[in-house]
Amino acid sequence: MDGIGRNFEAGSGLSGSQSMKNGIFRDDDGRPKQESPMRGGGSRNTSPMGRVGSRNTSPSRVKTKPRGLDEETVATFGKAVHPDVQMEDNIWAMLPEDLLNEILARVPPFMIFRLRSVCKRWNSILQDNSFLKFHSQAPAHGPCLLTFWKNSQTPQCSVFSLPLKTWYRIPFTFLPQWAFWLVGSSGGLVCFSGLDGLTFRTLVCNPLTQSWRTLPSMHYNQQRQLIMVVDRMERSFKVIATSDIYGDKSLPTEVYDSKLDKWFLHQIMPAVNLCSSKMAYCDSRLYLETLSPLGLMMYRLDTGYWEHIPAKFPRSLLDGYLIAGSQKRLFLVGRIGLYSTLQSMRIWELDHAKTIWVEISRMPPKYFRALLRLSAERFECFGQDNLICFTSWNQGKGLLYDVDKKVWSWIAGCALQSYNSQVCFYEPRFDASIY
Repeated sequence: MDGIGRNFEAGSGLSGSQSMKNGIFRDDDGRPKQESPMRGGGSRNTSPMGRVGSRNTSPSRVKTKPRGLDEETVATFGKAVHPDVQMEDNIWAMLPEDLLNEILARVPPFMIFRLRSVCKRWNSILQDNSFLKFHSQAPAHGPCLLTFWKNSQTPQCSVFSLPLKTWYRIPFTFLPQWAFWLVGSSGGLVCFSGLDGLTFRTLVCNPLTQSWRTLPSMHYNQQRQLIMVVDRMERSFKVIATSDIYGDKSLPTEVYDSKLDKWFLHQIMPAVNLCSSKMAYCDSRLYLETLSPLGLMMYRLDTGYWEHIPAKFPRSLLDGYLIAGSQKRLFLVGRIGLYSTLQSMRIWELDHAKTIWVEISRMPPKYFRALLRLSAERFECFGQDNLICFTSWNQGKGLLYDVDKKVWSWIAGCALQSYNSQVCFYEPRFDASIY
């Protein structure tokens, strides 16, 4: 990982003499240079920053230049700041390694790279297995949004941290050219697929460690609908390949097991008319929407068999997305209404016992009109842990809904997405292994 800091620095979208705040590029002297419609939220820092023996009672902005990740930290002081306590170097230099690992394991993952330049000891600790052990036991950073696109055949990736309300640029130049389709993310790993010549390939990677590998070829060389699931307890992952993208149902389901580094053949999906290629994985079960027979197709990963669930869709449903929630919850998100003036976005939850969809929420009209100005506009919808994200292809906006808190909120800087961008939820983890 010695080259990671340099790689992240090379992936920076700003030069060394520029920074961005509230969508404005600024020189080091603070003069505005170029205005941009993108707005990014700054992380808040309430720790004392004044010099020893002084008090700061006015708002203060602190510019930082991180090593490798594009961001700017804004610190606002709302009350008197007490003087810093002078720390003696000879004491802190003797900090026990276990305690240091415990502290660093709780630092947000995106800020770890800034700390690598503090000293050689810290640089080596971040590559130590003991640090990874503490990191795996520390509370998760929280959900992020990963946006991937290609600009002149160069892979680009930006990650929005929901806890920090900040965008970070991560270089994806390590990816091979054929890795074009973002399959999804789980447990800190990200999965891609693509055509390498005439061969359909799949790879997994850890964006933080910049490690990746190509999976073995499947038994059938067809472009398949894929989904990846990670088991953190077992430190393993699986990739499930269902029907091919052209709707050929004669292919057997294939499952890749990272422990055995092998694809296994399972039951062929029964002949159905799929409603969408979108899938949702919930409680060791994979769900797909079907029109004929009407309802859902469910694949059980433990048995390797498919079965049909006769859960009829709500009337006048225009487009539906299956979203996997936490604790076995399965959601259906879609528009209702035949005319633009009567359309609305609604969310249902599957009652597994009665096999019916129960409405649990509606998008407020003001959010619906801002997200989709035209009735024919396309949108994407995906979720994780009872969080549902909506993105509009034409408006470049992102809207987040918390199912538990029943709160709607806009995602800052979502205009960063381009028309060919692909988005998914992502959990940054250093300990996520690609093997």
